[in-house]
Amino acid sequence: MRAQAIEASLEAVAARVGDPAPQVYARLFALAPALQTLFVRDTDGSVRGQMLQQVFETVLDLVDGDHYGGTLIASEWVNHQNLGVPAPQFALFFTAMIDAFRDILGDDWTPAFEQAWASVTAQVAAIIEQRARQTPA
Repeated sequence: MRAQAIEASLEAVAARVGDPAPQVYARLFALAPALQTLFVRDTDGSVRGQMLQQVFETVLDLVDGDHYGGTLIASEWVNHQNLGVPAPQFALFFTAMIDAFRDILGDDWTPAFEQAWASVTAQVAAIIEQRARQTPA
C-alpha cells in the first residue's frame, strides 16, 4: 500500500511537471539558503538532478523492503556532513521535496500520498537518529 502510494505520487508529479528538481531545490533553498552555496559549481543543475534521482531510487527501495536504502541514507548523512551540510539539515531535503510535491499536485495530493510520505519521513528520521548515535561526537 505504502509503496503503491509513493510510486503513484512520483508518477503524478512527473506527469504534471516532468522533472521536479527545480521546484524541490527552490523549496530547499528557501528553507535553508546557506545550502545553495554547496551547489555553486552545479551550473546546469545536473548534480541536483542526479541527487534527486538517487533519492527517488532510495525511497522506492525503502518502501519495497529496504534492501540498501537505509544503509545508503546512513552513509550519505555522514558524507553530507563532510560536505558542510549541518546534521539537522540533512533530513530537511525530504521536507522540501514533499512540500514541493504537495504544491505541484495541489488538489491531486491525496491523503494516501500524505500518509505514505509521512511514513517515509519517519523511517528516514529513525535511520538518521540511529546513525547519529553511532557517530562519535
